[in-house]
Amino acid sequence: MKIAFVGKGGSGKTTLSSLFVRHLADRGLPMLAIDADINQHLATALGASAERAAALPTLSAHLPLIKDYLRGDNPLITSTEAMVKTTPPGTGSRLLTVTGENPIYAACVRDVGGCRLAVTGPFTEEDLGVACYHSKVGAAELLLNHMVDGAGEYVVMDMTAGADSFASGLFTRFDLTVLVCEPTMRSVGVYRQYQSYAADHGVRIAVVGNKVCDAEDLTFLRAQLGEDLLCWVGRSDFVRASERGEGRPFEELEPDTAAALHTIQHELDAVTRDWDAYQAQAVAFHLRNARAWANDRVGEDLARQVDPGFVPRPPVPANVG
Repeated sequence: MKIAFVGKGGSGKTTLSSLFVRHLADRGLPMLAIDADINQHLATALGASAERAAALPTLSAHLPLIKDYLRGDNPLITSTEAMVKTTPPGTGSRLLTVTGENPIYAACVRDVGGCRLAVTGPFTEEDLGVACYHSKVGAAELLLNHMVDGAGEYVVMDMTAGADSFASGLFTRFDLTVLVCEPTMRSVGVYRQYQSYAADHGVRIAVVGNKVCDAEDLTFLRAQLGEDLLCWVGRSDFVRASERGEGRPFEELEPDTAAALHTIQHELDAVTRDWDAYQAQAVAFHLRNARAWANDRVGEDLARQVDPGFVPRPPVPANVG
């Protein structure tokens, strides 16, 4: 199952992402967290020091390795250089599971606070003024397109703020998108923008209220969000301590906040992915990107990378006949 946390900058989406990641890890569930925010704070939210967070290997720095591994011996992809962020898997491609060993995870995934984490990476000096952040998250998009996660396995992504994720097909790769919303009109405005963009693409959105201080805040969110309001989180001494760098055992999390995390997991677990539709959507965005820019950049027709009969699926457990 794949879940993304989005919202207005400062709404608390990284905080909620980190709490949900810790919630899954605390239960021993198979999980991979990915920080795809331009402000790379998920590692520190999970308990890493600023120095360790800055030293983590990045997906963007290992893009050639990622492309080479995922390409496998797919005959429709003429070279590693011909792979772009939207290249869909096909016959011969290497597919990823949430856990397990492979060169990508060995190079890019690290244990942070008991959680498996990969980071897309921040802007470098060379990027300033000449690149957009979506060049960084392309590696994450390739990973998700090639990942055959099953029920009871979780990929959690902390996304860029606002509606920036709509600049690529990445926003369609999730079974549930959690929009973190403060009780303010600006935060509600981001929700409405996200909802309007997502409506035509079958994106399932649930809203989690954050920084809900009193009944008036809750009444405001209910009036503005209606049935999309899944649950809410109020003031948390546990979170405040974490933000001050005071690590506390996860069992000290307030019961109301823990209940909200259970609600999010239950909502996610209730989704059944249609793998045929999932692949068809990946192909559609790949063809759109090929026409818009990728064909010219690569110098070939990337529509030829599409394997029309291929649909990725999770491996069947050995004890299932």
